[in-house]
Amino acid sequence: MTAVIDRPTSPTSAPVKSVRSRPPRSSRRTAAKVGVNGLLVLGSAYMVLPLLWLVFAATKDAGDLYSGNAFAFGTDLFVNLQRLLAQDDGIFLRWLGNSILYAGIGAVVGGFVSLMAGYAFDKFEFRGKRGLYASVLVGVLIPNTATVIPLYLLAASIGLTNTIWAVLIPTLCNPFSVYLARVFSSGYLPAETLEAARVDGAGPIRSFLQVGLPMLVPGFVTIALFQFVGIWNNFMLPLIMLQNRDLFPSSVGIALWQSQVQQNPEFSTLVIAGSFVSVLPLILAFVMLQRFWRSGLSAGSVK
Repeated sequence: MTAVIDRPTSPTSAPVKSVRSRPPRSSRRTAAKVGVNGLLVLGSAYMVLPLLWLVFAATKDAGDLYSGNAFAFGTDLFVNLQRLLAQDDGIFLRWLGNSILYAGIGAVVGGFVSLMAGYAFDKFEFRGKRGLYASVLVGVLIPNTATVIPLYLLAASIGLTNTIWAVLIPTLCNPFSVYLARVFSSGYLPAETLEAARVDGAGPIRSFLQVGLPMLVPGFVTIALFQFVGIWNNFMLPLIMLQNRDLFPSSVGIALWQSQVQQNPEFSTLVIAGSFVSVLPLILAFVMLQRFWRSGLSAGSVK
């Protein structure tokens, strides 16, 4: 008969690992939301506050413009607008019409040219395609101000300076718009849809106009809006190309008045009122065209 003897356990216990206390998941989510929303609020304030100041400043005279509360309404809005429209026999209306002409033609025609180019880069195979598209990407990296002097020299060599064509022709080709058009074409225009159109007997032009273009309408509207805003705010190109003040867009015309503020402080109200009126067409364009962004990307093209 064997006896079982229990051995005493060792008095030393195993070391306990220290566990770091982590904040609960809900508090981490709250901190992330606060950080993200805080950045969004700062970004919104950075964009909205100058526009809000412009709205208040357009209602003040020259004396109240630099004194008192910056974000308070004045009583001279209609007086400032009357002076703006009457200055130099209504030259501002001509400048505004020039801006609408340059930006409108550049947005519609230039946007359509960019859409066709992006469609061709995406759907067609041809010799030198990769090299040409690489040059487009290089053009995206080059700032527009760096091309102003070469464009002026080219326009001067063929006698186009001080004409509307010197401003219109460069707006008809935008490398970023071509790149954006190819992105839209590759993402929202399936190759199977075009293949079905070819099986039905549609040629390349008909396939683009009747099948591809309706599906790319939201992309075209986006490209056109980018073009419109960029041309509307363009300053260096018309400043270099144009000498006749009747051909100036509103951006160059307002800068011309701004240069006279030191000699005549009353021009400051013209600059503010002109800037206020110049912003309105941009806001109107976004409000009128935003429904196209929300529409179905394949609306009108379902076969």
